Amino acid sequence: MIRGMNNTGMGQGMGIMGLRSDFWYGFLIGTVTGAVGYRLYEQNRGQLHSLIQPGYGQAMCVPASTHEASMEELVAQKERLEDMIAEKKIAQ
Repeated sequence: MIRGMNNTGMGQGMGIMGLRSDFWYGFLIGTVTGAVGYRLYEQNRGQLHSLIQPGYGQAMCVPASTHEASMEELVAQKERLEDMIAEKKIAQ
């Protein structure tokens, strides 16, 4: 047997209870961090979405039938698509 190791292969003073307490501390810290992060996300959802992808979802909302869309809606969608295409070309 290696000097300083016990039967479990762990150093002296570090048994199963040490692993269990480390696990529970990590679990608790991870749970609290996740809850706080989720709460912050929910409070700032609008700002985050506007920062991540401006215009996302606007041009993707196409009416079920184009016969129901007004001319103004179609022109607005066309302009948004043209803006998105121009942004992609600039990014390349």
